[in-house]
Amino acid sequence: MNRFAILMITFAVLLFNIMYNIIIEPTANPKVMKFIAEYNLIPGSLELDRSSDLSELPLAKELLNFPFVEKVFITANFVAISKIDGVAWEQVVDNLKIIISEELQNNPRVYLQQKTEKPTVFAEMTPNPQVMKFVSTKPLIKGVLEIKSKIEAIGVPIAEALFGKFSFVKEIFISDDFIAVTIDTSTQWHIIMVEVRSFINDYISNDGIITEIQPQQPGVVGNRTKDFSETEQKIADILDEFVTPAVEQDGGKISLIEFDEQSKTAKMLMQGACSGCPSSTATLKNGIENLLKQFLPNVIENVEATNA
Repeated sequence: MNRFAILMITFAVLLFNIMYNIIIEPTANPKVMKFIAEYNLIPGSLELDRSSDLSELPLAKELLNFPFVEKVFITANFVAISKIDGVAWEQVVDNLKIIISEELQNNPRVYLQQKTEKPTVFAEMTPNPQVMKFVSTKPLIKGVLEIKSKIEAIGVPIAEALFGKFSFVKEIFISDDFIAVTIDTSTQWHIIMVEVRSFINDYISNDGIITEIQPQQPGVVGNRTKDFSETEQKIADILDEFVTPAVEQDGGKISLIEFDEQSKTAKMLMQGACSGCPSSTATLKNGIENLLKQFLPNVIENVEATNA
């Protein structure tokens, strides 16, 4: 290697270390922490929360995926993060530093500049506090897979890997382009989200096998194909059109199991983030039950949930 090449490599390493050496600095406000870079990030300033347009701001989007982050403020050479009460900085500050460092490596000027060719995994909160949704830019499967134990993970290599790596993983739900991971009560997502996301991202980026078994297809409940009656098919069609897109955004799935004409009760299968979710009852009663009553008056009087 010639002398010029060595000098250029040395310069690049020094520049990398300067740009991504993030310094953590407390502020006078105990709810706010500063993360300082050694170069100016943007001209002007940005104050962002979950109502902001984050489509071109992957750094802010990643930070606001943490449930405890209230606001993100970016100006000059630092990122300031405001958190909710009840979460100690020492529990989360290292994970936040990792996120900021990784995102600045991809987009040093904060704004999205180019899409990476390799698959990227983004973490998204769900209404269920025990479930986090990990969305891939690469399609994963066609259909759905729900894995509720290590034994059920056999034949689904990505699920086997997650159960083998993380003792706190309780259930895994895979659909199309996302993986919803349910954890037990031994830990909290704000502590382990970065590690789990990185693991899934590395697995998918390295072309790891998602499944060796056939995913469950629409019209299949559990391990059997359901032959719907005319009324059941109407209910299923309403769910597909008006419910499924919103529920999948939250990392779950709600499917019709059967309709009892005598009691006028529609029984639903709750999967993914919907299974065991504290808000699932409200979703069924205030959302799905009312929706079905409007479309099928005098046909449906009640909706019941069954967790998978």
